[in-house]
Amino acid sequence: MGLQVAVIGAGLMGHGIAQSFAMAGHNVKLFDASEETLKAAPERMAASLAELGQEAAPVLSRVELCASLKDAVRNSDVVMEAASENLALKRAIFAEASETAPPDALLGSNTSSIPITEIGRELPESARRRLVGIHWWFPPVLIPLVEIVSTEFLDPEYFERAFKLIESIGKEPVRVMKDVPGFIGNRLLHSLVREALSMVDAGICDGETIDKVVKSSFGRRFSVLGPMEGVDLVDLSLVRDVHSYLFPSLEKSGEPSPLLDRLIADGKVGVRSLEGVRKWTPGQVTETRKRVSDGLIEFARRDRAQREK
Repeated sequence: MGLQVAVIGAGLMGHGIAQSFAMAGHNVKLFDASEETLKAAPERMAASLAELGQEAAPVLSRVELCASLKDAVRNSDVVMEAASENLALKRAIFAEASETAPPDALLGSNTSSIPITEIGRELPESARRRLVGIHWWFPPVLIPLVEIVSTEFLDPEYFERAFKLIESIGKEPVRVMKDVPGFIGNRLLHSLVREALSMVDAGICDGETIDKVVKSSFGRRFSVLGPMEGVDLVDLSLVRDVHSYLFPSLEKSGEPSPLLDRLIADGKVGVRSLEGVRKWTPGQVTETRKRVSDGLIEFARRDRAQREK
């Protein structure tokens, strides 16, 4: 029998998280403060399911749209917050949810940048001991990894409950034992982005070259060989020698790249303005989004086929 899952936030991440739970057989109550966003969620889920070649009706029948947060969390076994990155908002959501949801409900936050410990700091002990980071990656239906983040307040029982829940719906959870900014994935990703922006700003290469280098070299390898596997295969002594020459020249600033400041000041914010680090045409934006979606769907199909063997 499936669990009752409340998802708070039906936007970019929330509707996909709700869909993931519903696809796994759980009943989902979905709430968003924006009525427009909430009403659009079933159509967005149906489009996603069509891309995956799955019938929408059985999945959508397990998703109920709720008019209030209290209606969504009442009688829920799991409360999954997927609201915007605003500390005060997330604190308010969990304060209200913890008053209405069952006293043993698992509380999860999908924040990608705010420490889970800070979100729960003002909650009563009975609630913050149940609050765990459950960080999904976009798009949540297609990306298997979910980071399960501990806090200084968390009861280990709820940490394991969160891990097993995510594992049970076919995702690949990992344990983040310390609540650090960016957790694991975003710390790795933005370390690479920081160095890439630094090289573009220094005139070493342009943005297009950065993307080509990543996609045509180690990016291709990373899906089958992780960086820690790689350093062991290469030999740690060689890796240490490379680091001794390379590290002194890497970007060390603790501040965002000044290139970002200049581009944003000029109104060059990315595909929305058709220019950011790279220049875009509307056709290129559409083609890139389709290429990414098609590639991730193909990965998802392979993963599903592998599990079904």
